[in-house]
Formats: sequence, C-alpha cells, structure tokens
Amino acid sequence: MGELNVTKLSKKKDRANYVHHLLNDIKALELMIDKNMIEESPIRIGAEQEFCLVDDCFLPNNNALKVLENIDDDHFTTEIGNYNLELNLDPLKLTDDCFSQLHKQLNNLLKKAKIAANKENTKIVLTGILPSLILDSVSLDKMTPIKRYEVLNEAISGTRKEDFNIHIKGVDEINFLHDSVMLEGCNTSFQMHLQVAPNNFTDTYNWAQAISGPILSICANSPILFGKELWSETRIALFTQSIDTRTNSFVLNENQSRVSYGNNWHTGSIADIFKDNISRFRSFLTTEFTKDSVEMIEKGEAPKLRALGLHNGTVYPWNRVCYGVSKNKPHLRIENRYIPSGPTTTDEVANMVFWVGVMMGKPKKYDNIHKTWDFKDVKSNFFNAARYGMGTQFYWGGKYISSHDLILNELLPMAYKGLYSMGVSPKDAEYYLKVIRDRVNGLYGSEWLIRSYRNLKKSYKRYEAVQILTAEIYKKQKNDYPVSTWRILNKNVKSPAKGNRIVKHIMNTDIFSIDKNDSIGLVLNMMQWKNIHHVPIINHMKEIVGVLSWNDIKPLLNKKNKHAMSVGSIMNKHVVTVNENCSVKEAQKLMKSHGISFLPVIKHNKLIGLITNNDL
Repeated sequence: MGELNVTKLSKKKDRANYVHHLLNDIKALELMIDKNMIEESPIRIGAEQEFCLVDDCFLPNNNALKVLENIDDDHFTTEIGNYNLELNLDPLKLTDDCFSQLHKQLNNLLKKAKIAANKENTKIVLTGILPSLILDSVSLDKMTPIKRYEVLNEAISGTRKEDFNIHIKGVDEINFLHDSVMLEGCNTSFQMHLQVAPNNFTDTYNWAQAISGPILSICANSPILFGKELWSETRIALFTQSIDTRTNSFVLNENQSRVSYGNNWHTGSIADIFKDNISRFRSFLTTEFTKDSVEMIEKGEAPKLRALGLHNGTVYPWNRVCYGVSKNKPHLRIENRYIPSGPTTTDEVANMVFWVGVMMGKPKKYDNIHKTWDFKDVKSNFFNAARYGMGTQFYWGGKYISSHDLILNELLPMAYKGLYSMGVSPKDAEYYLKVIRDRVNGLYGSEWLIRSYRNLKKSYKRYEAVQILTAEIYKKQKNDYPVSTWRILNKNVKSPAKGNRIVKHIMNTDIFSIDKNDSIGLVLNMMQWKNIHHVPIINHMKEIVGVLSWNDIKPLLNKKNKHAMSVGSIMNKHVVTVNENCSVKEAQKLMKSHGISFLPVIKHNKLIGLITNNDL
C-alpha cells in the first residue's frame, strides 16, 4: 500500500537522518541474509487490484474517499486519482487450490466495494486504462485529497522543474505537455506478488525479466488513451513518461527513468539490487523513524526497513523487488507491475497463474540466463509486446518466434510443470491456463477493445464511442466470462448518454483551419476539394480570429486576382462559439438565434472542434 504519513525531504537535518536510516537498512538486509533470517519456505503469492469508479454515464466519478468510507475495510486503500481505489488480497501459500481461493476473495471484496459504490450512484470497472478518460480527468483537482499524493507531486514536479512531455505514437498519436503527475492515475493494474528465496533471488529476478515480454503480450488490454489508438498496452509508455524526473535538454540523456525495465541483468545479491536503485535515484520523501534496524536484528526482531521501503516506493521497475515482514519473519518477493486490470477477475487470476507457473517451471537450460542472453534482446521483447501485443515476434533462444507459438509450444507446458511442482491442484491449473490458451487462439483484451472501438466509430464520434465502450466492458464484467468469449461490438450499440448529449458527443475534431494570410485562391480550392462549407481562421496560438463560409467566398470564384487576395480581407471577425460541455439542445438554440449553421468549439480559448447543422 505504501507509506501514507510522508513529508517532502528538504531540510538538511531531515536528509541526514533519512540517509542514515536508509544506509542502515541496507546493512540490516545484508545481516539478515548472512544470518539466514529471511524466510525460504513456504512460497506465498499475493495481489493488489486497482479499479476505476464511474458514474451512470460511465465517466470517471471523483468520489473515491466517500466510497472508501462506505466500504470500511482495511483491504482497501486510495490511489492518486480520486476515481480509483485499490484492494489488497491476503497472501496465500502457493499450493493446492490457492488460485481459486484468491479468485473467491477477490470477487467477494469487489462485491463489497460494488455495494458501497452503489450507494453513491457509482459503478466499478476493471480495465488497464479507462476508455472514457479525458484530459480533464487528470487535472490536479481530480487528485485524491491526501497529503501523500500532494507531497509526491510537489517532489517529482520540483525535481523535474518543467512540464511532463507526453508523446506516444501508435496507429494514432498523442503529443502534449502536462503539469502534474496525475497522468499516473490513468493506469490501473493487477499487481502480482511471488515470494522468492534469497539464495537464488537474482537468477529468479533475471528470469522474471526474460519472460516479461511474452507474458505481457497475451495480457495486454490498454490500447486506447483519450480516444486515441496507441500501443497494445499503452500503460507501459504512459507510466514511464508520466512521472519521469529527468528534464529535457540538448545533451544526450543517459539516465534511467524511475519507471523502467532496467538497462542490464542483475548480478550479486538481493542487496545489490537495492543498492543500484539507491545509487541511481535520489530520495525525495521521508517519514518518522523510531527504531534502528540493525539494533532490532541484534534483539532478535525483524525490522520493517521503513527507509528502504520508502525509497523503493518511489522507484517503479516493471518487476520490482520487495521486502516485507509477516509474523516477525522477513521475506523477499518479486512484484509484477506490468499486468493491467481486467477485463474480468477470471482473466486476471489466469494471468497470475500463467506468470507464476512460468516463474516456477523454468527449465535448467535457462539457469544463469544473464550469461547466455543479451539483455537488450529481452528488453526489446518487452517493449515490442507493449506495442504489438499478440502480433509480436520475439527473439527467444537465438531465433525469432511468434507470440502465438512461443506461448502454446513452450510457455504453457512450462507453466503446467511449474504449478504441479508446487502442488497446485490440477483443477486450478487446467481451468486458468485454458483461459490463456483460449485467448491465444481467439480474442485477447486489446484486440477486443480495438475492433469494438473501430466499429462504434462508424456510428458515433470519439467521445461517445469511448463511453459506450466503457459501458459494455462494465456489462460484460458482471458475468466474469473471460474476454476470449466476448463478442466484438457492432456499430449499433446503444449509447448511455441518451438524452444527455453535449457538444463533445457530436463535434468534429478533424478540422481544416486556415490562416488570415492564406490566399483566397488556395482556400477556394481547399473548400471544393474537401466539400467544406465553413472554415475557422486561427492564429499561431490556435486561437480563433475569424470564420469564412462558402457563401462569403463563392462570389470570388471567378475573380482574376483571387490568388493575391488574403483571407483576412473578407473573413467574418464576429465569431459565435460554444464550449464542449454545452448541451446539444443549447447549441442548437444558439445557432438558430444567430441564424448560423456552424459553431466552433472552444476550450481555454483554443479551437478544439466544430459542429454544423449536419451534426445536429
């Protein structure tokens, strides 16, 4: 869950105290390893479920604290976005029917959350990125009003000293600046934990890195952000950029991002992994420390290593090393952070079964993989999987192999072997791994979302299409049938907006605009080529300065010197505009009262869309 009682690390005295405890925690960890204090067995699993809160129109609902209060259960906690919550499942021994037990607890806790949310006219949706998110959803006023998140934002933004530059290119492209870490709130994940024995931790961690690409390819379900088709698992690119403390410069930046896959294989001990993170990333948060970790060990107590945990909580590798204490017994685990939430709890638990099975079923030929495989190959596999999902060709064991063949022919048999070696019941292994197999041979999350979204856009504009998509995810999650059984949506699905349509639902965003210095001759041809009856005139700031209609320009069609004439000489400077949240009915009245058939849509004085009589 992370440390909630934190302050920004700014005073010299506080920094010295924090560094003392941080370095002391490293000493304590090494002492525990030397003294064999860290638990080796039994192996346990655990998970964290992040989820979204939406209103009756399936838009983000910013009432997380109220819903959390209604739930009144310590399994639940906040997230940075006030439309997100997280639940933490109890750890279970990796044996017998542990996965179906975990699934049962997950469903029971989510049921409890749904009942609590329903009292606030709120619904729960499981998905890696909520399709109906808009840029307004990630403004600072949507941050959960808890000091921890405010401090985190101040610390990261202060370290960066400039806006976050977000640029992701897929089928579509987004490219914009953002002023806070709130974009992190777009990402919801199903974080999986696997306890690992300390004596072979580094080799196991490297194996977790090696399999990340293939595992991600079949679990991807976040292809849409702000209505744009980007990566198959867009969370990977978005999270990396959304809390990047590195500043842009004209100098080649070799520093590693806080959200990272890493740059090399790990060697040495578990303590060396923590040392590497401490060396690369400076701390910017602190809390109160009351006990000395080394002294606790000497007294036979298991320290929580709070300073180390606080630092670790601000570094976000996709496979994160975690230290914890349960019943005064310290343990180590790997936290898998790259798997998205949803589409159903059955899919999520199947993802976990697949990952744990492959982790535990590693053949001996992959021991010391850091000596035989190039790290850049597995890193490339991971990012290719994030981009292309099941369309990825992986470089595996010295040759290229499709995701389909690698999973079916090598990884699934490996997973069965790993699960059976841990005493997992055949019933659990068969049931959940069949979900994976059916996904490989049929639909997986990203594919369903993209195919459905493209169909919806044949009948609806972008904003309404993503609302419908979110509504349909919600309906299908109720039954908990795996995504491989979902039918792709057709273009005639009903909209949840119904009679509450606003300008954003119907506006055109693919706009042909012109400059006041453009020639009349050029604009005449543009309007004829594209069958346009109205064009907005904007300045270099994207502010609208005038409009031009076909009726204004048509009389100049046969004028000889039209190429020498500028748009500014005939444009209409009196522009009636509307904002995107205005109701369609009000926009219609506005057009009628002014006797116009065209309305530019303005946001922060910038042109963002157009509506015409045809749209109405």
